[in-house]
Amino acid sequence: MQLHTLTISEAHDLLKRKKITSVELTRAVVDRIEAVEPKVLAFLTRTFEDALEQANAADKAIAAGKITPLTGIPLGIKDLICTDGIRTTCGSHILEDFIPPFDAFVMRKLKAQNAVIAGKLNMDEFAMGSTNEHSAFQVTHNPWGLEHSPGGSSGGSAAAVAADMCLGALGSDTGGSVRQPASHCGVVGLKPTYGRVSRFGLVAFASSLDQIGPLSKTVTDSAILLQAIAGHDEADSTSVPNGVPNYSACLGRDLKGLRIGLPKEYFDIEGLDPQVASAVKKAIDTLSGLGAQTVEVTLPHTEYGVAAYYIIAPSEASSNLARYDGVKYGLRDKQKTELLEMYRGSRSQGFGPEVQRRILIGTYCLSAGYYDAYYGKASQIRTLIARDFEQAFQKCDVIAAPAAPTPATALGESLDDPLAMYLSDVFTLPANLAGIPGISVPCGFSDKGLPIGLQLLGGHFAEETLFKTAYQFEQATEFHKKRPPL
Repeated sequence: MQLHTLTISEAHDLLKRKKITSVELTRAVVDRIEAVEPKVLAFLTRTFEDALEQANAADKAIAAGKITPLTGIPLGIKDLICTDGIRTTCGSHILEDFIPPFDAFVMRKLKAQNAVIAGKLNMDEFAMGSTNEHSAFQVTHNPWGLEHSPGGSSGGSAAAVAADMCLGALGSDTGGSVRQPASHCGVVGLKPTYGRVSRFGLVAFASSLDQIGPLSKTVTDSAILLQAIAGHDEADSTSVPNGVPNYSACLGRDLKGLRIGLPKEYFDIEGLDPQVASAVKKAIDTLSGLGAQTVEVTLPHTEYGVAAYYIIAPSEASSNLARYDGVKYGLRDKQKTELLEMYRGSRSQGFGPEVQRRILIGTYCLSAGYYDAYYGKASQIRTLIARDFEQAFQKCDVIAAPAAPTPATALGESLDDPLAMYLSDVFTLPANLAGIPGISVPCGFSDKGLPIGLQLLGGHFAEETLFKTAYQFEQATEFHKKRPPL
């Protein structure tokens, strides 16, 4: 048995029955990382020594009869989630030496379950990108095709899970940054409802859009991870004080009577790869064969989503990233003696081209005389998009669509064409604008052997319905069982 290939639920069962130890499991994962990381480049910081100590503590807890679904399970963490005493860079030079003095809310939740943290995972700088090529440190490669992008911005998290370098991972999703890389790497990626998971300790990109979400090998593991990190947090004013359901309990329910909405705007859109369209339509046929019924729905403001998002997100980024000025923490240009010159030097050296581009866009949109014309109008479009989803969910329980318009692109393909990269979020970012949950599950492969993902969207706090639907599809297919030929 190769322990690094286990799912979270499989490893939990073996740990609970004392067939394996967490130390054995963690060592197997460490060995796997050392074997394939030079090809994939998913990790920015490895914490193997700490991981083995955590594994030893987990084994002691298990011996004492204290075990939870994540006790002793090796996980990876996207490098914009604050980890006490462990470097957190956000994939940026401006934070390359930043060591947080506290844990994010989700980290406290994982530690409470005695999870094992294998390291911090690569990402597009400050989560701004869809290919993982905008990291300041390295480019992560897709395990299914090393010359291809793993997607972004949580590309390191998706690639690490796909390559069996951790049993699960946390990422963040601002416009599709969990679901799109999950689709490209053939894993399960969930964006929870906005407010379901605390953002405390998540380094902000766009505060009204950001949400932490799990990446995993199976839907069952996704439910386990969300169960662990969800919940109300008084330190986050946007955290919703709703109770957290037992997500695993809904997985076995059948789909009879489930209504699946098919938005015509998502299937008639320009740029949708025929192979993606075919795989997603076959997936919908599979769901119909499991008892679900399909209905056509309309999301008429979809065509304005990309434009609205790329005003709102950069505007919020411009505000959030203003704090990186070289004064309190982070990189400082020590060659400059004048304050204004030091600000300029620190930010010019610290931020990469994509982050600078979005700061400039956002600052322009928020500037005097332009706020109403840009940010104000985009906010109105956001309201209309949210209303579209509300009306659609009166006719259906779940919306099915592609997670990304194409399979993973070749590395370097969109570096000189940022607009093409922005358009790759066309199917995912509307959910962020509306605050609703979405999940991507593997549903096929391209002729080059690259994964394709089916995206399922639900109403606010309808994660149970998404898990039920995704689980039944997963059980009826074999896509989740395939592994990249590393």
